[in-house]
Amino acid sequence: MPDDATTVQIPAGHLAETEVVGAAPSSTGSSTNGAPAGPVGVHMRLLHGMRHPQNWLQLMRFCIVGASGFAINLVVYRIAYKHLGIDYLAAAAGAWIIAAASNFYWNRHWTFKAGEGLVHHQALRFLVVSLLALAIDLVVLSVLVQTGGLDKLVAQVLALAVATPANFIGNKLWSFRRDVYSDGSPPQEK
Repeated sequence: MPDDATTVQIPAGHLAETEVVGAAPSSTGSSTNGAPAGPVGVHMRLLHGMRHPQNWLQLMRFCIVGASGFAINLVVYRIAYKHLGIDYLAAAAGAWIIAAASNFYWNRHWTFKAGEGLVHHQALRFLVVSLLALAIDLVVLSVLVQTGGLDKLVAQVLALAVATPANFIGNKLWSFRRDVYSDGSPPQEK
């Protein structure tokens, strides 16, 4: 069964030429989810996705998990940097690893309810998305500290805020995607 949070079905006739990204065309000229074939922009997927209450609930859950990861990240960062004397960039990377492990567990089992997926595929995808978010975080942190002269803790708060949207989008649409398993097979209905 497709995940309503990532699958958008646009009834025929609502858009001239539409296609949901990732949907394979069928022999009837429409995608496998019932939408007519053709290009649809990301903005249309977002507009249609915003109409589903389960997407807002999922976003709230992601924010709660993210807030706990944020708190874990800052506590570990502060302890490592302030109390253990670890370099601020190394402290940020270590704090990120600990927070990411917590976020993976809670996002997999609570936010995206993707526990039936292949854990090693999800973990690898989550790691890729998280590493990209970490790269964004470290670049922003470095710029804010070295160029902007901000306090390192304040800079880390801002850097995490900048990296979070990319992290959510990557995890929602790729890491924990439920409409197709990592091996290409469709999910089994319960």
